[in-house]
Amino acid sequence: MSVRRIQPSDVDSVVRLVHALAEYEKAPQECHLTSEQLHASLFGEAPAVFGHVAEVDGEVVGYCLWFLSYSTWRGTHGIYMEDLYVDPARRGSGLGKALMVELARECVSKGYQRLEWSVLKWNTPAIDFYGSVGAFPMDGWEMHRLTDAALTDFAAKG
Repeated sequence: MSVRRIQPSDVDSVVRLVHALAEYEKAPQECHLTSEQLHASLFGEAPAVFGHVAEVDGEVVGYCLWFLSYSTWRGTHGIYMEDLYVDPARRGSGLGKALMVELARECVSKGYQRLEWSVLKWNTPAIDFYGSVGAFPMDGWEMHRLTDAALTDFAAKG
């Protein structure tokens, strides 16, 4: 078992796992990620997305994808974990925790002061896991999003 930075040869496996996550989150129709897109995002000219994989016996069985955030109140960057996923057959083996430990180490080593993410309210196994590592929900905050036609329409309003 090992956790390491994602490499170009891992992209197809990670895309497969991203689609598995979308299935788990009951929204497979919303996931359109391709290997080409992920490869360009991770390894293009100016990457703004980063990732780690969990590997068992040479097989990628988990991943986390993340990007930098910034706190004006703290005056430092942080990490926003976009996805954390471990194959259901490998859950409970410590891989999810190992992936998050790597992100925490990244934060500490670079002086970042936050590691943040979102979780679906119904995903109690994930919420329980996050609580077990000391994470807490942000009371009073609610995520908002503009996408698709709403984003395009809003952008067109001068």
